Amino acid sequence: MRLLLISTLLLTGLAACEREGPAERAGRNLDRAGERVRDTVDPPRGPVERLGRSVDRAVN
Repeated sequence: MRLLLISTLLLTGLAACEREGPAERAGRNLDRAGERVRDTVDPPRGPVERLGRSVDRAVN
């Protein structure tokens, strides 16, 4: 019985993590805006640096 209760609580917690709230979307938009400003002020100097920044954006 305890195992069933624990697994149900864990699955419920994981399902709750899937939803994205307005604060999370706003934070992501601010992060992207900051990256764009950084790229404007300090543009990537070579193809490897450009590739690295692209990978960072894709992963984050």
